[in-house]
Amino acid sequence: MQITEIDREIRRFLITNFLSGHAERLRDDGSLLGDVMDSTGVIELVNYLQERFAFTVEDEDVIPDNFDSVNNLVAFVARKLSSRAASVDPGR
Repeated sequence: MQITEIDREIRRFLITNFLSGHAERLRDDGSLLGDVMDSTGVIELVNYLQERFAFTVEDEDVIPDNFDSVNNLVAFVARKLSSRAASVDPGR
């Protein structure tokens, strides 16, 4: 899956579920934690990521470095998908 596709999917989810369709309120590096979603929202986001991208989000993954901005989320998902692909295809 391409970075742009991951970005588009995550933005769509955030805009629909947390910003009532107001895309202009979502900034690439703007803080999501507290500004867009609360702790319950983080749980909802984790569930979405696990279902949509078919990987497990470990407790230690749920840190600001991974979840505090759209850019951080996209990079986190890309790393998880890359790691999953590498474990399925060790010759990669």
